[in-house]
Amino acid sequence: MAEAARKRRGRSDGHRSGEGRSNDHLFDRELDHLPTEARWREWMHRVEATIFAASEPVGRETLARVVGTSCSIDLLIDDIREELRGRPYDLVAVAGGWKHLTRPAYADAIRAAVGGSENAADLTQSEVLVLMCVAYFQPITRGELSSFFGKEISRDLIGQLRGAKLIASGPRSPTPGAPYTYVTTKEFLLAFGLDTLRDLPDFEALEDAGLLSKEKLLAGDISTGLSGGESDGEE
Repeated sequence: MAEAARKRRGRSDGHRSGEGRSNDHLFDRELDHLPTEARWREWMHRVEATIFAASEPVGRETLARVVGTSCSIDLLIDDIREELRGRPYDLVAVAGGWKHLTRPAYADAIRAAVGGSENAADLTQSEVLVLMCVAYFQPITRGELSSFFGKEISRDLIGQLRGAKLIASGPRSPTPGAPYTYVTTKEFLLAFGLDTLRDLPDFEALEDAGLLSKEKLLAGDISTGLSGGESDGEE
């Protein structure tokens, strides 16, 4: 009896295992049975559905799992975006992937409907200036930020930017005391609609055009909130 039961369980387990293997093959990425146009349309739908269902930007490797091996993700995205013209949302390359985002023109309508929320637009000018320095000169320590501005950059201000998940601790600096450095985050890219840090305006080009310089940066109102009375060491 025990031997018979064992054999039945073995057959059952093998059947379930076979089901798992067959299920892996049920998802057809290539869609070779479809005409070319219908196949491309189905790939577009798969890619858009995957991005729509995700709460975070979806990267190229993830999207490649739902389309054929010969399919160009970039061309698919271009065609999807073309069809979204005139819609209040778009498919945007941000933080190393793609994400559905509403168009800026509808920001006021959205705020009126659901209320405001804390985001990068709620930063003080002091926080924006410090965040700008971190973005361009990362990894950078709090002491280096203080030297740049000629004022003590408080732990509280750094804490605000960390609390907003716009910056995070980076590698320790090789300088005496090995203080922590600060770097921008994926949330920073999302907040400012950047795909990578390479999408930041070129600092030297801005200087050459007279649009930005250290002097202009320091001319901002940075006295409020920069000093919090704690100046001992780095975090």
